[in-house]
Amino acid sequence: MSGRTVLITGASSGIGRALALEYATPETHLFLVGRDAVRLSDVAELCQARGAMVVTGRIDVRDRVALADWVAARDGEVPIDLAIACAGIVSGTSAQRPLDPGEAMRAVLAVDLMGAVNTIEPALEAMRRRGRGHVALVGSLAGLRGFPSSPAYSMAKAAIHAYAEGIRPALKREGIAVSLIAPGFVTTPLNAELVAPQPLKVTAARAARIIRSGLDRRKPVIAFPFILYAGLRLLTLLPARFGDWLLDRPGVDVPLTQERERSGP
Repeated sequence: MSGRTVLITGASSGIGRALALEYATPETHLFLVGRDAVRLSDVAELCQARGAMVVTGRIDVRDRVALADWVAARDGEVPIDLAIACAGIVSGTSAQRPLDPGEAMRAVLAVDLMGAVNTIEPALEAMRRRGRGHVALVGSLAGLRGFPSSPAYSMAKAAIHAYAEGIRPALKREGIAVSLIAPGFVTTPLNAELVAPQPLKVTAARAARIIRSGLDRRKPVIAFPFILYAGLRLLTLLPARFGDWLLDRPGVDVPLTQERERSGP
């Protein structure tokens, strides 16, 4: 779409960064949000080198008012065609700490769930006035079935899935598309520290191409890799005790919450 304007949160790292680079063309306006000023500036420079017009905002997606004001101001300059809620953190547990600490759980919910809502709400307000637009929320294959190694993360992503599915029909009648993005394991700075198995992992650049292709077709669900997606869907149909046994294997430990932008699955 000529002159497309794309808003991306979590743009300073991982999938968000890869998406910013994927969309960076001379015909594109990019509104990029992140918390790390140095990395955000680096991404902006790379996108500008590809000809894109870039505006950055160093904003924590948990700050609803600040984010809403910034999105409204940018939309007033150039109407946003596509808003991608990509910012997220991950938490994990281990044999020594069998449950997410309450503080870690609340941090994940605040960023991954409410941060996504804080992103698309102001974008939707403007899109609904125009009667057109597209919003995308990054969930995860972990949202299909709770992972014992990261229950808070799974909970937040499951909520994202339900929210996207819930708002999609009504917004479609208003001319606005809603896409749910459910990636599996993706090579990101945070995933490099995971010691848990990461089957069928793809690079961030490959993930961005898959996501871009799905968004260009306004697909309601963009889930990949398909084999892992299908396997998890099948797992939800099997007895709960089997899923518990299969996913809670010895040695599947991951680090506790670290506040970085995007991870997976």
